[in-house]
Amino acid sequence: MSHRRTLARLAVVAAAALAALPAWAQIKIAYVDPLSGGGATIGEHGLKHLQYLVEVINARGGVIGGQKLEAVAYDNKGSPQESLVQVQKAIDAGVRFITQGNGSGAAIAISEFIAKYNERNPGKEVLYFNYAAVDPALTNEKCSYWHFRWDASSDIKMAALTNFMKDKPAIKKVYIIGQDYSFGHAVRKAANEMLKAKRPDIQIVGDELHPLLKITDFAPYIAKIKASGADSVITGNWGNDMALLLKAAADAGLKVGWYTYYAGGAGAPTAIKQTGLDHQVFQISEWHTNVPAPEMEAFADAFLKKHGGAQQQGWWYLRMKNQMDMFAAALDKAKSADPKKVAAALADMKWRNSLGAEVFMRPGDHSLFQDMYISSFGSGTKHDEEKTGWGWKTVGVIKGQDTVIPTTCKMVTPS
Repeated sequence: MSHRRTLARLAVVAAAALAALPAWAQIKIAYVDPLSGGGATIGEHGLKHLQYLVEVINARGGVIGGQKLEAVAYDNKGSPQESLVQVQKAIDAGVRFITQGNGSGAAIAISEFIAKYNERNPGKEVLYFNYAAVDPALTNEKCSYWHFRWDASSDIKMAALTNFMKDKPAIKKVYIIGQDYSFGHAVRKAANEMLKAKRPDIQIVGDELHPLLKITDFAPYIAKIKASGADSVITGNWGNDMALLLKAAADAGLKVGWYTYYAGGAGAPTAIKQTGLDHQVFQISEWHTNVPAPEMEAFADAFLKKHGGAQQQGWWYLRMKNQMDMFAAALDKAKSADPKKVAAALADMKWRNSLGAEVFMRPGDHSLFQDMYISSFGSGTKHDEEKTGWGWKTVGVIKGQDTVIPTTCKMVTPS
């Protein structure tokens, strides 16, 4: 009898332990971005963003009644081919949620790979959260039910930039320079077409692409820009390609206006200060540190204190915060970490973000729409970047509903 009572007690203890497991279970999200090579400075800081967001979500109680999130890093070295190797490793390790943002070439490869994987493995589906790869193809002809994008497409961003530029009569000659891959080609195409339509008097005096994250000295490119007589430059460059381009401009004393997507990335603010171009470098983004919003300001300050490092690199991506806040809400709504159920919860989600503004996911192409800010970098701001004493200042705002453009996506919803 004593033996049977002992076994019974053990069974009760075991059952209680099993019942408690969900509170300690981890829902893993793989971060697949460059952690080595020319994109490492961007990739490493993005990883800090994700890890911090996971910490914050877990600290407020996790998801689905107490389950915890876990961020797992995978280095894709900035390569589309290596991205697929790392995504497969993540899947083999049981990860069913992937996030990536640096490089539309890698993004397209990941999206297509996951779509094929899910077709071959029903019941083991994987979701891909894209926080920064903005090639329009990803939410048009190459759209996928399993892909969600939290950043505005390059066409939306170029429309905003060129609308701003068209009202500047001093702009007469523009030089377009970018990275030689899908995103760079999209930026180049949109810049040419939109400037021609909005300001046909503007002369395009240069239009070239360079290898992605391979150039260590942009002096020859800056010499071409100088020789062209350009008064303005448009570029979608990011990572080292943005910082080194601006550094070369500072070294050469090139005095032009800059119209950029990613002049806020690692090293670029320092390079802008070196140029001496006070409020002459512009960026299109969904947020910057001087947007007045107490909740986001407190969040960004806390991150800076913990993860700013010697260079005092602060929070960059409101879009990643939107992504993870909405992901957590979708998990709770679905009451499940099943990617199909999470996708259904996200597909048409409306969300009030940390700026107090409503953002919304369009179900037809899984593209998020949000307010966009055009800002200039220079003196006289509350928050600075990289200890330069200069920061971003809003010069234009485009409301989320005004950024909506048509999509050619013909999304197939799985049964």
